[in-house]
Amino acid sequence: MINRKVVALSLVLLMTVGVLFTATGQAEAWGIFGDDEEKQEEKVEENGNQGSDEKAKNLSIQGSSTVLPIAQRAAEVYMEKNPEVNITVRGGGSGNGIAALVDGAVDIADASRFIKEGEYDQARDNGIYPVPHRVAMDGIAVVLHPSNSVDGLTLDEIKAIYTGEITNWKELGGEDEEIVVVSRDSSSGTFEVFGEIALEGEKVAPSALMQASNGAVSGTVSETEGAIGYVGLGYLSDDLKAVKVNGVKPSNATVASGAFPIARPLFMFTDGWPEGLTAKFINFVLSAEGQEIAEEQGYVPLH
Repeated sequence: MINRKVVALSLVLLMTVGVLFTATGQAEAWGIFGDDEEKQEEKVEENGNQGSDEKAKNLSIQGSSTVLPIAQRAAEVYMEKNPEVNITVRGGGSGNGIAALVDGAVDIADASRFIKEGEYDQARDNGIYPVPHRVAMDGIAVVLHPSNSVDGLTLDEIKAIYTGEITNWKELGGEDEEIVVVSRDSSSGTFEVFGEIALEGEKVAPSALMQASNGAVSGTVSETEGAIGYVGLGYLSDDLKAVKVNGVKPSNATVASGAFPIARPLFMFTDGWPEGLTAKFINFVLSAEGQEIAEEQGYVPLH
């Protein structure tokens, strides 16, 4: 059944962005308000929403380990440009980040999936109104230990591996070797999206090694012969073998074109339309410089 609350929220946001496109052009539409920083600051001051000096100089971000490299590097660059500002960035998974935003504990929640109905309802109960800001696109690459001879898998084969139907690489043209399934834990947005696209909602086999981050998956797969896992494009390295999925290699180009089948948008959520430092940081991430940072970290920029 279609989630009416989430769809309604999405439609409102899309209509708002559509107005921004019409009124100010595409470049400003990727910003939250379509104003430059000077005008943005004037609006905040006029509305009395500047907050305390401490609040104006401190920003807290928590959530998806997929979005983490973008948030960390963007925060570093922003603080270099604005030394009076302090930005703290933590991972922990999309679910934990959204939970922290719902509890009012952070200014920005990083997420590699959209907010769930239950999370949105809890936020409303707490007087929080989560607003998503798409900051990049990403593919979820299926990775093997570098010694594995298998070069490609279909979505059906990936599903059979992760549900425990296929347990040996020889069944897929590889060596006679047991498959070690490595997965993200259930608080991960990557887990949610991978489960929807690759597993079609079926459960991961109980024998799977559940990991708390992309980095943990990368490390486990790179050190374990026979292992298979999945990570965001930003976590690919020479220590992993990324395989083709349905004949398509994971890359920025194939994600941008829509050819790679396991892809998703990445978000930063705020409580309502952002103001002050939160708005400035979101606009920085969406700026040409911020999108260049996203691309440098291995993700697909929006423009």
